[in-house]
Amino acid sequence: MPNRWKPNVTVAAIMERDGRFLLVEEQTRDGLKLNNPAGHLDPGESPQSACAREVLEETAHEFMPTALVGVYLNRFTKTGTQEDLTYLRFAFAGSVGAHHAGRALDTGIVRTVWMTGDEIRACPERHRSPLLLRSLEDYLAGQRFALSLVNTDASVLHNGS
Repeated sequence: MPNRWKPNVTVAAIMERDGRFLLVEEQTRDGLKLNNPAGHLDPGESPQSACAREVLEETAHEFMPTALVGVYLNRFTKTGTQEDLTYLRFAFAGSVGAHHAGRALDTGIVRTVWMTGDEIRACPERHRSPLLLRSLEDYLAGQRFALSLVNTDASVLHNGS
């Protein structure tokens, strides 16, 4: 099957401290948008380790996933190219660790911002994806699943060397 459909696999972190959530403000084709710290699953890593890596790269904070909030499938058309994209996102809750103030943020990330749930709900036009609010609402409703639901076979973790 040469034209087999494959969604992009991504991970996202829902990071809460004192009733506020850490988001990134990033430059996109549609202007500045807010998003969870998130990114693509890379070869040789588990979704949990990918989430910790992406959080560090995008926020300069350490993050330890402690629960799966949900698995989300989202489809959209990329502005400018009309490319039809589908994302399969694993959203994790976890503990926020040390902040590395001198660490540069990923390309495209303008800044990080702590916002309340109400502040996030008040600006849906600024959300990069509807999954930002959907996963936040699931988190606030207490939705948590054991990390053991996401299994990564040892064969994935070997890079072939």
